[in-house]
Amino acid sequence: MCASIEKSMLIADLQQQILQWQGFKQIEKKDYAICLGELEKAFPGHVFPVGTLHEFMMESNEEEAASSGFIGGLLSFLMQKDGVGLWISSSSQLFAPSIKLFGVDPDRIIFVNMEKQKDILWALEEGLKCEGIRVVIAEVQDIDFVQSRRLQLAVEKSKVTGFVLRLKSRFRGTTTCAARWHISPLPSHVQGDMPGVGSPEWEVELLKVKNGNPSRWQVGWRQNQFQAKRLVLSSNPIYHAKRKVG
Repeated sequence: MCASIEKSMLIADLQQQILQWQGFKQIEKKDYAICLGELEKAFPGHVFPVGTLHEFMMESNEEEAASSGFIGGLLSFLMQKDGVGLWISSSSQLFAPSIKLFGVDPDRIIFVNMEKQKDILWALEEGLKCEGIRVVIAEVQDIDFVQSRRLQLAVEKSKVTGFVLRLKSRFRGTTTCAARWHISPLPSHVQGDMPGVGSPEWEVELLKVKNGNPSRWQVGWRQNQFQAKRLVLSSNPIYHAKRKVG
């Protein structure tokens, strides 16, 4: 009996070590209660991975705006205690005050504009090395495995969370990112006959996640939190061909 218990404990310990080697920081769920609802079940331990890299694949400006909005919701939880954020952009399309919708003070985020991709990659890596920064977001069109490995080594030391926005990427091979996302905009949610544009709504697809379960959800932002409902993936091969992103 004792031998069986020791074996189970050893296996559990090895599983946790493997997750950490793959970029998943072991955290207490209460420390980062991002409250993604059904979506959280896709991750190991049903906990959104922080202190690692996430990449967002985008094919249009509309998807870029949707991804930025979804990240704004994540920032409201990642930055709720302390720290600052760093947002590195090449397009200057983000309207900084808009993230107030998610309860994030734009004064706590450093916005940097750069034109060259190599400069953005350099700034991204340097930002991820800084332990005083809570989260770094960067618009990087292409990133290969070696470059992503450098970024992963940086976050393993600093425990900073990184979001890489990849608009119309030409290279979609393997990276060390813990998760690969695709966010599409949906019509906003309007309650009853209330006037206005309503609350944000997205179709969120988790294309890849290490040791997790990729799937697709309809996610909304209501009452300062996410509400997610899992969507059934279509069995139509044409549907998947149109949606293929990574």
